[in-house]
Amino acid sequence: MAITAQEVNKLRQMTGAGMMDCKKALTEAEGDFEKAVDILRKKGQKVSASRADRETKEGVVVTNVSDNGATGTILSLTCETDFVAKNEEFGAFATTLLNLAVEKGASSIEEIMALPFENITVAEKIVEMTGKIGEKIEISHYEVVKAEAVVPYIHSNGKLGVLVGLTNTSGADVEEAGKDVAMQIAAMNPVAVDKDGVDSSTVEREIEVGKEQARAEGKPEEMLEKIALGKLNKFYKENTLLSQQFVKDSSLTIAQYLNNVSKGMTVSAFKRISIG
Repeated sequence: MAITAQEVNKLRQMTGAGMMDCKKALTEAEGDFEKAVDILRKKGQKVSASRADRETKEGVVVTNVSDNGATGTILSLTCETDFVAKNEEFGAFATTLLNLAVEKGASSIEEIMALPFENITVAEKIVEMTGKIGEKIEISHYEVVKAEAVVPYIHSNGKLGVLVGLTNTSGADVEEAGKDVAMQIAAMNPVAVDKDGVDSSTVEREIEVGKEQARAEGKPEEMLEKIALGKLNKFYKENTLLSQQFVKDSSLTIAQYLNNVSKGMTVSAFKRISIG
């Protein structure tokens, strides 16, 4: 199939690989971007953002934490341009939708869309707002985190938000520790809290990539599994939250940092939402 220059450039921006390598990978993958990323990785190409959010939309992320601090919700309302995203009315609408969802105990975007709003539904209100603003508007993400203590964080651009659920927080400065961990999640984008939370398909994918890399380096076939498992352990260390180096003190992992703040304190769950 014919691969366009736009598609090649998109893959290059996603991965940091060269133009010709991107074109070859896309051709081999028949235009499938996920397969193309894997092909580049298996050939040893640098892939700088294989899990990065690839949405090109604009919008805002808003959070809400219950009075007792045990339940947090996070919502993203997206639009087409930065101009609309920065509009005060748009931001206020996002907050109103989130507060309504919390008040009514909504657990999904579908449930939010069906809620009553000024004698119509949220879905109808969004259509109304679309007509008023002249851009497509939608609720793109909605997540709930429940824990002993939930701490929110919104990045300065308003387009990236995190909720962190902490346990064993007795006597700890939960707000400061939670914010530190939330900023870690915002910056490092871990795939799970720990290795037990990594999706099995991701584990299988990493093992396969590790084998192909080792095979390409000329390693003996009987050594491939062992080498791939070693690479998998490195993946866990770099990409699961509790095992990551703490960005504010690289001598500590996140697990060690939290334990130093309060013995036994750890992360039970987190949600990260990014627009763009």
